[in-house]
Amino acid sequence: MTPSKPDALAFMQSNSLPMLVQEEIERLIMTGALAVGSRVNESELAQRLGTSRGPIREALRALEEAGLVRNEKNRGVFVREISVEEADEIYELREALEEIIGRRVTRAISREGLDRLKGMLKAMKSAAKAQDIEQYAQLNLQFHEILLETSGSQKLVETYKRLIKELHLFRMRALDSGGGLRVSADEHQSIVDAIASGDAERAGRVMRQHVADSRGRMHKALDRPDEAGRNTSNHQGTSK
Repeated sequence: MTPSKPDALAFMQSNSLPMLVQEEIERLIMTGALAVGSRVNESELAQRLGTSRGPIREALRALEEAGLVRNEKNRGVFVREISVEEADEIYELREALEEIIGRRVTRAISREGLDRLKGMLKAMKSAAKAQDIEQYAQLNLQFHEILLETSGSQKLVETYKRLIKELHLFRMRALDSGGGLRVSADEHQSIVDAIASGDAERAGRVMRQHVADSRGRMHKALDRPDEAGRNTSNHQGTSK
């Protein structure tokens, strides 16, 4: 028996709701609205998103698999914290991926795509000037989404997104430390300039250095200057 249109619509809505809820909770985490280490209140989220607790729980299970939250028995669900050591490993992997992305994007980007990047950069500079960390973080994510889309590799997209989501805490803390917003905006200007130049190798190097510098800011935000300096020295010694 073929389901009626209302039944089919209800089926689609019930199946898409958990995904929509998951995307919204993820957005709250990625922008810092749900702080790292904080307990996720299912009732408050359900009220905020206008849904029952069922889709909230389903979304949180998916986010646990994605590495963004952790479930503690008898305590509840918490936004996941990542150790500095784990963050360093992720940054190292991301440096390599960003270099690949930079080369691929420079070879593939259209004039329209370059204009999109320039528009995002303008908005990022405005957010940096206003010291709007949440807005800047959201724009930063969108900037790199454009680069990922342009790279043309689905496997690269999947791997990168997992890594970048796990780094959300450290990126937010680094942006909020020592002029990080202004410096980050300048680095994104260098990325756009390198891509616009058409030099794929240069763009790859610039994007890799952006991650290395972001890693250094993370250590500075965590008051680990010696380790940050050592990492920078190691990076300079291995990439000519």
